[in-house]
Amino acid sequence: MIGKNVLTDFNTLVSEPEIDPSTFVHPLASVIGRVILGKNIMVSPMASLRGDEGQPLFIGDDSNVQDGVIIHALETELNGKQVEQNLYTVNGEKYAVYIGERVSLAHQVQIHGPAVVHDDTFVGMKSLVFKSLVGHGCVIEPGSLLMGVTVSDHRYIPAGSVIKTQKDADNLPEITKDYPMKDMNRGVIHVNVSLAKGYLASTRR
Repeated sequence: MIGKNVLTDFNTLVSEPEIDPSTFVHPLASVIGRVILGKNIMVSPMASLRGDEGQPLFIGDDSNVQDGVIIHALETELNGKQVEQNLYTVNGEKYAVYIGERVSLAHQVQIHGPAVVHDDTFVGMKSLVFKSLVGHGCVIEPGSLLMGVTVSDHRYIPAGSVIKTQKDADNLPEITKDYPMKDMNRGVIHVNVSLAKGYLASTRR
């Protein structure tokens, strides 16, 4: 489903998604409201991107939103005014959720705004990012939880971690040449960009 959000007392703007023609949204996915999807994005079955409470939701070029991913956000408007604490500013623009370029959101990930995940980051299966900013080139291993923290560039979060204090976030290990998952995101991006192109081609025959 691709459609507009509804008018509410916390959202006085009715919007429809902005989707680049090179992006594929599976018919069993939902993209609702003020959602901005860049180029070559694969949105897989049962993914839910709802810009009907906090908005906008942004996803950059060559990223992927895999099966069962949920992207939503806390309200960003109240009585006609922006709720600043529920917004992040990236490149001079305000977002409820900002996902950068070449980001992989693996199966059943939840990104709940306010949240930012910067370029070239892999978010592993069943992880949750809430009220957090994740830097460039990071790896969040499966089953991790980040809440209320900022993660520096090129860090990894070990599988199953619960990161709820800035001290814990600051102590996360750096990605080195010996880290076994350091290059995995490149392959995931390649696969999903290829899938998006292939599915788009098959629908146009």
